[in-house]
Amino acid sequence: MNYVTLAVKVLLTLAFVAAGGAKLIGAEMMVATYEAIGVGQWFRYVTGIIEIGGAILLWIKGREAIGAGLLVCTMIGAVIAHFVILGPSAVPALVLGVLSAFLLWNYRGQLTS
Repeated sequence: MNYVTLAVKVLLTLAFVAAGGAKLIGAEMMVATYEAIGVGQWFRYVTGIIEIGGAILLWIKGREAIGAGLLVCTMIGAVIAHFVILGPSAVPALVLGVLSAFLLWNYRGQLTS
């Protein structure tokens, strides 16, 4: 594994464990965000579990592509939610999505095996 890939994995792990943890513990900002989205607080829990689970999968040999794919899909949903409902502050979700896509590309060989 090269240093760039390792650095991206560390960065994504820190970001998604923090964000997913905030969702799971019910941080006020996360509760308000999901209230604004209007799908219910259950979806906040699902998203938090997916974010933390995806971050964990980034470190399990042979499962990195699955983790990165989950995180890419989650960030696609976040970007759509920002553009359609929450407002134009989608830059963090875009950055995390692009970094997740970078890892997915690096581990694309796992998808065919």
